[in-house]
This record gives sequence, C-alpha cells and structure tokens, in this order.
Amino acid sequence: MKTPICEMLGIEFPLLAFSHCRDVVASVTNAGGFGVLGASSHSPEDLERELSWIDERVDGKPYGVDIVCPEKFEGKGLDLKPEQLVAMVPAQYRDYVAKILSEHGVHFEEIGEEPFRMFATLSDTIGQELLDVSFRHPIKLIANALGVPPQFMIDRAKAEGVPVAALVGAKEHAIKQVQAGVDVLVVQGTEAGGHCGEVTTMVLVPEVIEAIRPVRSVPVLAAGGIVTGRQIAASIALGAAGAWTGSVWLTTEEAETAPYTVQKMLTASSRDTVRSKGRTGKFSRQLRSAWTDAWMPEAKGPGALPLPLQSIVAENVLRRLDTLAENGNKGAQELATYWVGQGVGLMNKVKPAREVVREMIEDYLDAVERVGGSVAD
Repeated sequence: MKTPICEMLGIEFPLLAFSHCRDVVASVTNAGGFGVLGASSHSPEDLERELSWIDERVDGKPYGVDIVCPEKFEGKGLDLKPEQLVAMVPAQYRDYVAKILSEHGVHFEEIGEEPFRMFATLSDTIGQELLDVSFRHPIKLIANALGVPPQFMIDRAKAEGVPVAALVGAKEHAIKQVQAGVDVLVVQGTEAGGHCGEVTTMVLVPEVIEAIRPVRSVPVLAAGGIVTGRQIAASIALGAAGAWTGSVWLTTEEAETAPYTVQKMLTASSRDTVRSKGRTGKFSRQLRSAWTDAWMPEAKGPGALPLPLQSIVAENVLRRLDTLAENGNKGAQELATYWVGQGVGLMNKVKPAREVVREMIEDYLDAVERVGGSVAD
C-alpha cells in the first residue's frame, strides 16, 4: 500500500495506533502498522524504560511517541511543583468528590491517604526532558496532543529529522498548526475518544484539507471512531493519507484498560459515550457513567476546574475506582469510566492487537474492491 504517510514513516499499512500500552505499540508496529506510545503521564525515567522495552521488541521497525506540551494550562510559565498545584484545588471540589462517592456507596477513605494528586507534571521543562529521552531512541514521529507544539519542540524535531504531528479538531486550528511548521495533522472528529471537538470526522477531514491547501499541504490522518479497515479506506477516499486510531486498542489482549471497564466497553453501544470536562477540565469523550453525569451542567455541581486542576480532582480517584470495581464494589462499577470513542459499539470482542491489524487490512482491501467495482467500465 502506498500513501504519503506510508512513505514518510516507512510502513506497510496506513494505520497509526495510539496507546498508553507499550505492548500494543510493539504489536501494531510488528504487524505492519505504526504504534505511537502515549506518554502524557510519563516521567523521563518512565519514558526511557518504556522506549527501551519497545526498541528490544520491534527490531528496528518504526514507531512514535506522543507527549503533551499544551499551549495553555493553569500555572503555565510558573513551573509550580505538584504539591503547589494540588493546593490550588478549592475545598468545594474536594467536598463534591466526597459527595459523589458517598451517593454511590463508596467511602472516601477507600480512595487512599492521598486522593488528590498529580500523575503528570505540565511544564516546558518536563516537555524538553521528555523530548531528550525520545530522541535518544530511533523514533520516526513525535506528536503533541494539545494545541500548537511549542517552538522548542518543532525546532528540535526538525534538527533530528523527525516529523512532528499535532491533533486538531477545527479547521482554524489546522491552519495555525501548519503555519507553525507541523508536518502531519491528526484531524480528529467528535466521534473520537479523548479530547475532541464538535465536528464529525466525515465533515472535518475534507474541510481541513481544503483549508490548509493555500498555506501548505501536509499529510492528514483521519481520527475519530475509526475501528475498521473500511473506515480507513473511507478516510483515504476523503483525502486523508491514513488513519490515527486509539479506542480500538482498549479492548485488545495487551491493553492497559481496567478489566471491569473493558467489560463495560464490550457491551456498550455508540450512544454510551459522552463529551465531558469531568476528567481533565477540557472536553473529552468518555464512556458514560455516574462520574461523567456528576460533572454535566444538569447535575448542578461546581463545574470542572481548568487543566490540570480537574485532573488532580479526578485522575487518582478514577484509577482507584477501577480497582474497587474489579473487586466487585457496585458503586465503583457505576462510576467507572475511561476515554473511548463512539466506535465502541463495534468493539465487542477481546482480541490480540496483531489480529486487529490483520482484520483491518483485510477489511480495507474488501472496501477498496467494492469501491472499484462501483465504477462502470
């Protein structure tokens, strides 16, 4: 198969797989796709360990890294310590979380001695350290998940000869990214798990391609609800160079997803997800649960805090709820959630990641044959 992204990255199939799980990254890369390690919550030491592990298992095949260097976040430029940011969470929010848990029969003490904490440090300093680690390894793509990558990231990547990818959810964002020097656009529709906008992938991909044409053409990857090969074929028909996927790997054998949440995903429909600020402070699509409901406007709660304060409120609590849910706590099971896109309705079986890639390739080829057969001789 031959598309601009295949040529740029040296891959056989135009499939990029974002995952926080190194096993998924290695499996997809070894199966002919391109694994991208999501390292938003990694320390430099963690990232070094994970990338070394991947290097040992992919035998020189290409993979990438996705880190977070957001344009805007609470405390940006101040280089605040994690404990200083935690102290910025108002008591009202601590009380509200205790209330949510209590209403579902979960004792606040079950969350642990340190319920509110940071799992990732957001600062330009940590971003530069993660870049240093990344470029000590043979990565073929570096991605930034939130906003325009900082100039130091673009400059360093160009010096290393590695393309920079960035996520966009609107055509005006795409124009800004291309003007800044980004090499690949991940054009993510509202169907996507994680941070997303309001426009569907089917509309957004051609809209972005037309919008950036007068500035500079770069490869576009379609993202949002893509879990089958026929959707990748449709993406290429829209003008994309390939697909960026994430949710489909959450129910693979290798995935890091909490076991009870996997079961919820396997039985969920495409209507069982919701865009909520309840996890990070920015809209992101998640599996609907009592937790996401509690942060919706109709719940009449305090509303979400800005990034990263809402993550301090939510992340450790939700991780602990995953453990409680697996151990049979009914209230925790009602509250358990994770990022996932609307494609979850097509994710109904646990499979090895390699098998998912194989099925996508076969489905893609069938779709291309159908489209070819629709053209009259």
